Amino acid sequence: MPRNFRGGIHPDDCKKFTQDKMIETLAAPSEVILPVSMHIGAPAVPVVSVGDTVAIGQVVAEAQAPVCAPVHASVSGTVKAIEARPHPNGTNVMSIVIENDFQDTVYEGLTPTDNLHDIGAEELADLCLKAGLVGLGGAAFPVHIKIKSAIGKVDTLIINGAECEPYITSDYRLMLEKGEKLLQGTDIVRKALGLDVAHIAIESNKRSAIDHLGKLLQLYPNIKLDVLRTKYPQGSEKHLIYAVTGREVPPGQLPSAVGVVNMNIATTVKIAEFLETGMPLTTKVVTVSGSAVANPKNLLVRIGTPFANLLDAAGGMLEEPNTVLAGGPMMGMAQHTVDVPVIKGTNAVLALCKDENKFEEEQICIRCGKCVKACPMNLLPNYLYAYIKAGRYDELDKLNLTDCIECGSCSYECPGRLHLAQTFKTAKRETAARKKKGV
Repeated sequence: MPRNFRGGIHPDDCKKFTQDKMIETLAAPSEVILPVSMHIGAPAVPVVSVGDTVAIGQVVAEAQAPVCAPVHASVSGTVKAIEARPHPNGTNVMSIVIENDFQDTVYEGLTPTDNLHDIGAEELADLCLKAGLVGLGGAAFPVHIKIKSAIGKVDTLIINGAECEPYITSDYRLMLEKGEKLLQGTDIVRKALGLDVAHIAIESNKRSAIDHLGKLLQLYPNIKLDVLRTKYPQGSEKHLIYAVTGREVPPGQLPSAVGVVNMNIATTVKIAEFLETGMPLTTKVVTVSGSAVANPKNLLVRIGTPFANLLDAAGGMLEEPNTVLAGGPMMGMAQHTVDVPVIKGTNAVLALCKDENKFEEEQICIRCGKCVKACPMNLLPNYLYAYIKAGRYDELDKLNLTDCIECGSCSYECPGRLHLAQTFKTAKRETAARKKKGV
């Protein structure tokens, strides 16, 4: 029986809008916007110039730092601009803009990998770098770094199929529609790392995916299916590891510290697809949903496609949305424009009506303690908030601010509507900047 973690919440999962919607392929846009930073780590460096002709799968920005990932053209056409453009993270990021020629010319240098099940860990890491693969669940950590850091250190591989954020069903649909590829990818990674068993962990509310994969697993005796409690944030890396293995990742440590490596469903599917075809990461499955969306869908889109195109493909707006989010309602980031592009970590675009979200004017702490009960990291959000508001940043380490995973459980439960999670996110950046300056 999977272990239950302390805290957490049980919001309406709102998955009914898209869970039965098969993945549809969205037509490529007239131009794609490819930020050189779509991952944790240093930005990639452009290797094309304005006016260059490029093909699908061609490298347009190289990884020239240890923690980085290359960027590939997702359409064929002409490089129209290399300039700062709006990014889903709220800033302007240097981006390569490609005007689509609608010829879908594929780069000639793409080749499949032979002997898929005899790949070593170092070779697999190099191939994942070549593919531009990053964690596709939202964290966007370069996969080649994750694999290399796991070599000789881990005994457990966990494929994260929890997808605990409300509304999002992109991974769920991949489990149903590309289950074979998921299991192939899982087995490839398992063998490369020399592990006896791999785990695919799925929340109990995804019964169709559980049943479907359960049948397919008859051909994969070394892959185990773990059915988890439906509870937010079950898909958080540390909580997932605890639920499956009972191991607790120490503060500030990576999963490899307790012998575990985690991968997302979409990432694992893409590993199998890249090795079979040689096509790097150029597309992404995105859930488009929310109360303001006329016809919610799961869409396979070219990376670099503007959010506006996705919303149009979902029937447009029933009414002017109060908020458009990149990601889910708990951890997603509000957008000031729908002209931002889908990036590697984008798994959902949500448009919410005013009565559906809780972005209200901040009120006051009534000292009820609900945030403390909800926090899955055993923190004291009420005290953290008070210290931050008082400007006592030098004392936040004692309250373990850096352990906050910004899941939003505290904000969801707060009857005073305090902007707790956002306050902690901002405070972590502030404390890091202060330490860097020696303040």
